[in-house]
Amino acid sequence: MNEIEALNRTLFLHINGGNYTPAWLVQASIGMADYLIDLIPLLLLGLWLQGDYARRNLAIKSCLIALLGVAANQIVGVVWPHPRPFMIGLGHAWIQHAADPSFPSDHMTVFAGVGLTLLLDGAGEWGIATMLTGLCVAWARVFLGVHFPLDMVGAVGVAACTYSIVSPLWRVLGASITSMTERLYRYLLARPIAMGWIRN
Repeated sequence: MNEIEALNRTLFLHINGGNYTPAWLVQASIGMADYLIDLIPLLLLGLWLQGDYARRNLAIKSCLIALLGVAANQIVGVVWPHPRPFMIGLGHAWIQHAADPSFPSDHMTVFAGVGLTLLLDGAGEWGIATMLTGLCVAWARVFLGVHFPLDMVGAVGVAACTYSIVSPLWRVLGASITSMTERLYRYLLARPIAMGWIRN
């Protein structure tokens, strides 16, 4: 076992909940680990429904970066299938999880992909809020025993790489993609838009 893996396991054992962990803390962690991710689609939908072209462009780009980051994770998992802590009998697993590769974390990749895009592309307050929420999710998933700390670091790295690849392409194609999506939105939801229920 190399030094990085030893550090990874040591950090995990410091964060992971033990035998005497209060039940309320486990339940709160499960709530963070499983349900805070639902805020991401709500955030992106909110950006879209604001009706501002720049916000809609940002929402689509954020979503694309998050999805491509998760796709990249699947490739990393095939090339380097790092086991989850419970797969090697390390620590305590407080929730059920499939025995698939742990590195990088899909949850943190989504938060980091969206958060970095918002932070770097003009929606700094939303970006900071997204990243801080992602840190809570990252801590909870390590605490509950389904991830290692470096799975979260790797997720941020994947998100940053995805952002750096997509951004130059988005400068060329982003306007066309956003305009096409807006036309589809206005066609499919023409009636609610006409009735004033949602913005044009």
